[in-house]
Amino acid sequence: MRVQKAPFIRKPTTAAESHETELSSYHGNDWLFVPLRCCRFKKYKQAGSHSNSFRLTNGRADDTGKLQSVPLLARSPSTNRKYPPLPVDKLEEEMNRRMADDNKLFREEFNALPVCPIQASCDAASKEENKEKNRYVNILPCKVQMALINDFHKYINTFAFINQQKKLNSRFFIAGPKEETLNDFWRMIWEQNTATIVMVTNLKERKECKCAQYWPDQGCWTYGNIRVSVEDMMILVDYTIRKFCIQQYAWSDGNGQLVTQFHFTSWPDFGVPFTPIGMLKFLKKVKTYNPQYAGPIVVHCSAGVGRTGTFIVIDAMLDMMGAERKVDVFGFVTRIRAQRCQMVQTDMQYVFIFQALLEHYLYGDTELEVTSLESHLNKLYAPLPGAGCGGLEAEFKKLTSIKIQNDKMRTGNLPANMKKNRVLQIIPYEFNRVIIPVKRGEENTDYINASFIDGYRQKDSYMACQGPLQHTIEDFWRMIWEWRSCSIVTLTELEERGQEKCAQYWSSDGVMVCGDMSIELKREEESESYTVRDLLVTNNRENKSRAVRQFHFHGWPEVGIPSDGKGMINIIAAVQKQQQQSGNHPITVHCSAGAGRTGTFCALSTVLERVKAEGILDVFQTVKSLRLQRPHMVQTLEQYEFCYKVVQEYIDAFSDYANFK
Repeated sequence: MRVQKAPFIRKPTTAAESHETELSSYHGNDWLFVPLRCCRFKKYKQAGSHSNSFRLTNGRADDTGKLQSVPLLARSPSTNRKYPPLPVDKLEEEMNRRMADDNKLFREEFNALPVCPIQASCDAASKEENKEKNRYVNILPCKVQMALINDFHKYINTFAFINQQKKLNSRFFIAGPKEETLNDFWRMIWEQNTATIVMVTNLKERKECKCAQYWPDQGCWTYGNIRVSVEDMMILVDYTIRKFCIQQYAWSDGNGQLVTQFHFTSWPDFGVPFTPIGMLKFLKKVKTYNPQYAGPIVVHCSAGVGRTGTFIVIDAMLDMMGAERKVDVFGFVTRIRAQRCQMVQTDMQYVFIFQALLEHYLYGDTELEVTSLESHLNKLYAPLPGAGCGGLEAEFKKLTSIKIQNDKMRTGNLPANMKKNRVLQIIPYEFNRVIIPVKRGEENTDYINASFIDGYRQKDSYMACQGPLQHTIEDFWRMIWEWRSCSIVTLTELEERGQEKCAQYWSSDGVMVCGDMSIELKREEESESYTVRDLLVTNNRENKSRAVRQFHFHGWPEVGIPSDGKGMINIIAAVQKQQQQSGNHPITVHCSAGAGRTGTFCALSTVLERVKAEGILDVFQTVKSLRLQRPHMVQTLEQYEFCYKVVQEYIDAFSDYANFK
């Protein structure tokens, strides 16, 4: 049971401790930055996990315990150029101007930022007994005001700022805990009554340790005199939410604190997230769930400067955008760098901040509670004054305005691969195209017109592809085998309106042989709106077989949409059940070109899964994300409207979500 315990912070008693540095703020508030001192405990064995995340270019830690360092930016030359706050209605125009010529003006602006305060005291961090607690020897908290926790005069690499007029916006920003500081970390959480931890790094990136695992995978573990037990965990495509109960081991009455960790996992190596959509949803979730009674939010990455800085600047600028209709990224980064060197570490991170702010300005918050969907649809169907169209059409026009990046389709446009594309306007992007093994002695045989698509809970949940051509059937089955796909969703008939839309890639009777692959039909069963075929796929070269289930939907014409949503809801539920039984390998989804009906299925599957888990839906951003991953996904206004109708039908008819269980 949660005990609302007030944080204990000893009042300053010396001149040095009571000193405050005055900072100008982004909307009239003062911010205090304080390094924290905590007690240190025994080491805890790290259980690292591999994932893709941005990698700082520091040397790898070796077994001797040699401290790492982050390459610091060169001190920028003095400049008289000013970068004043931007009105939000000028944000898009200014971004386009600064991104011209390969981000030339953005780089100039970033290089004009001060690197470190000229007279920054890091005495505590530099002491011999504290050096091992710093992950990077040149990223140290500067001494502005010292906060002592329960008189334990111990050091941890951290600093904090507090919005003096809105104490609930308090934040601590720290380097990712090391083995030596795990107990310091939890003591800080306990003493400060923290209820929310934001983690924007992964434990390991490119085999380098970025942060020690400071929580148990299951059960409980004791860190010094703080016991941490895992209460719940939810893994989503961009982030994981873990809930812990922590209590002081010495207490006998069982009182504890509930702490929620929000772990953003979609920060790629050597860069920034592909789109800010996931980060904005993540930030909203953090701000929504942090309880009012709680102490400061703890935010950390690895060094506590790059991704941490990027996160807090986006947070602060969204607040500024709402309050003042302007943003001051340059000014805010300048102020937080005065308290911790290198905050927002790369020009890519700096540009990403602006991309996130523009995303929020252009599209806003499009998430809906399921209870408000009906009223929202009524608004969408109402005509917009002066727009010449309804709200739904205006919303879809925003999606169709997303630029298709033809220059990012190099492999699909190679002369040797052009004949493998059914529709020349729908070609996979390089960054997420499905790659199949090269056939021995044959060039350009790793290409198939298919794209990996993210789902609600995991990346690469789907392989969205075109219906196989007669000469690409073998490539199709090589893809199925290579990526261990056990579920195929077919959304087209083999022939529609007298034209071939998909080659028959399965046997109607007996065995079909395609190169090294043999496909045998084992069972076929008709349901109300789709056919289920159980296929035995054998790789004759490897002498191995695998069961694959095909779901062939029959109620979707080439032009138009299904007559109702019931059949789509049922097939999505059947596919999810099959996935649970066969392992969550990618679901292969195709229609004819692999965009319109395919995109609508992926959108509905993702949206309905979120409705079930959270009671929230976001059709707009789901479709927008799909279109960023493959051209023309959800191709028509009618298909887009169908997404809303199916969700509404699902909510009305299956409010207990029984068909997904």
